[in-house]
Parts: sequence; C-alpha cells; structure tokens
Amino acid sequence: MGILVENLTKKYGTQRAVNNISFEVKTGEIVGFLGPNGAGKTTTMKIITCFMAPTDGDVKVNGLSIHENQNEIKKKIGYLPESNPLYYEMPMLEYLEYAARLHGVPTSKVQERVMAMVRKTGLNAEKHKNIGELSKGYKQRVGLAQAMIHDPEILILDEPTTGLDPNQIVEIRKLIRELGREKTVILSTHILPEVEATSDRILIINDGKIVADGTAATLRKQAQGEEILRVQVTEATNSDEIYNGISKLDSVSMVDPVPETPNTFIINSKDSLSSRKSIFNLCVKNNWVLTEMTPLETKLEDIFRDLTTN
Repeated sequence: MGILVENLTKKYGTQRAVNNISFEVKTGEIVGFLGPNGAGKTTTMKIITCFMAPTDGDVKVNGLSIHENQNEIKKKIGYLPESNPLYYEMPMLEYLEYAARLHGVPTSKVQERVMAMVRKTGLNAEKHKNIGELSKGYKQRVGLAQAMIHDPEILILDEPTTGLDPNQIVEIRKLIRELGREKTVILSTHILPEVEATSDRILIINDGKIVADGTAATLRKQAQGEEILRVQVTEATNSDEIYNGISKLDSVSMVDPVPETPNTFIINSKDSLSSRKSIFNLCVKNNWVLTEMTPLETKLEDIFRDLTTN
C-alpha cells in the first residue's frame, strides 16, 4: 500500500512549515525521513495520518485522498507520534486492549493481538505494570505496540527509538526491518546510523522543502563527486618524495599529508577520474611498498549538514 504526496503545503500565518512538497513511498518500502528541528517532518506526518489538514495539496493512501476518506485511511495506518501520548494510570495490558478496540480489532481477536504485540515489542517482563511505572524505553515500546495493534498496512513512526538503550535500539531496528517486508514504513529520526540500518530510501527536508531523495549510496555519490583515497606508502627515501610523486600524477587534484601517521596521504582525484591504478604503478616503478589504499566515502552526517545548514 503506497503513499503519494502531491504539492503539499501547510501554513501557520505567514510561515510555511511545509512548502509545496511532493514524494512517493511505494508498497513495502521503508523511507527514512530526516531533517533538523522545525524542518516540517512532524507536520508532514500529521497530515499523512489525517491528524492535521493541509493548507494546499493532497495525500493519497492507496489512491484514497485525505480530503475525502479520512476514516478509511486511519484504519490502514499505525502512527507513533513524537510525543507518544499514553495513559500513565492504566495497566499496560488494559491500555493495549483499549487501543485495539479503538482501532476496530474484533472482540474475539483483541487478546490475541495484545499478546502478539507484547511479544513482538519485548514487553513481556513488564506487562503487569501500570504504564506510569515503566521506564522511558518501555513506554516507547508500548507506543510502538499500540501503533501496530490493528495490523495496519502502513506505519508512520516519529522518533521510534527515543529513550531506548543501545540493545533496545538494535531490537527495534530489527523489528522495523521485519515489518518493512510486509508493510510500508515512514521513519523519522535524528539518529543517522539508524536510517542507514533500517531504510531503503532517505528523504531529507529543510525549511519545509525536500532537499534530497535517494538511497544512502546515491546521496553519497551525488555529494562526493570525486574519488577520495587514503594512501600509505613505505620504503621511500622520505615523505616529500612520495608527496611530490603523487602530486605530479595527471589524475590527482590534491594531496594532503595525514600529520599523525607517517607517509600517509588523503588524495583527491579530478572529476570523473580515478587515481588508483596510477598510484599503484608509481609505487611499483619506485619500489615503494603500498601498505594502504582505501576509498573514503562522504559520511551521511556530512551530507545532512551540507543540505540543512543555511
């Protein structure tokens, strides 16, 4: 079940929180939705889930417009909002039963769905407690359980691993990957390694506009533009000899020594050219020992910063 966002705009007075954005999320795809605070991520998610009306534009969920089919769309979506509103005074199992009934789960299947979600989200050890007695991490798991209680075809998860410890984060990432095999997932997070670990595709929003759309590998390739190598050479007379030799290669645009490591350099190739073969041949010609030649990728953190820093 896919999501089509068409020319979506949301205004608060004169401010555009979302500014005429369009994108598509295909059935069975996990999309990481990134952006700095105030970029428009949460607003977009609230509009998709019919919690908020747009100023202009439309969202279609499996062909159904949010302007005409809100009740039908809500049945197909599981939503974990950033704030994760819970009834702290309620026992956890009672709350999940309540959430199941709100979502229209048949009475005969409520207990089955509740226990299935308790197992899936790792809540079994805490299941007899009131929600208010749980740690922040376990409260987050309860929020995930309620989002999935009615077995929706689409999951919208706003910061789903907030408050979880490293082991719990790994478990929830694994769960999201498993869910992505059968559901469409939009995942908002500030944890960039989490996006790479879980998402098939990345959307980056800044100032209400989509500024990047693609896989992590595609975004790196677009951002990098040129080959960057880390090279270490031994058996040369001195470091200057290596530096001068590499600098003269036709394919090399820049050579930077690595101060803390002798005879090691960061080498930038010219656009559309590779220096690996010529560096190897240079070492053979001069009887140098090439101990390292590692391609360096642009970090996702650097791409994010470049795209969202005004």
